[in-house]
Amino acid sequence: MATESRLKGKRILAVDDEEDILETIEDILDEADLDLAGDYDTASRKIRQNRYDLAILDIMGVNGLKLLTETVEQVIPTVMLTAHAIKPDTLMESIRKGAISYLPKEALTDLDDLLEQLLAIRSAVAGGTAPTTL
Repeated sequence: MATESRLKGKRILAVDDEEDILETIEDILDEADLDLAGDYDTASRKIRQNRYDLAILDIMGVNGLKLLTETVEQVIPTVMLTAHAIKPDTLMESIRKGAISYLPKEALTDLDDLLEQLLAIRSAVAGGTAPTTL
């Protein structure tokens, strides 16, 4: 018996300045209630006006690190998308600022699996069943 996706009905904000990346995310996360933004201003407004279960932010093209600060303030778990040429210090800054994970754009097809795992961990932590060590 197949289990229902943890993504079903989750409200997710995806932000990237590349239309093809947003389309790919839309295809992959077809069970989620997905909201898209292609620039910083639109994303920032959506973060302030709506509630999201998760956010997926491009680091570079949309001022993702600044948006990350906004999602963390709104207590929205956030995954950062990274380009091939991302600098390690930028990636570390995103983790220090509160990103819960990151995913290289080359591995975008694994996005649903990553989000399923992250939601399972959050659910286990909230229920007190998460392991105490990793």
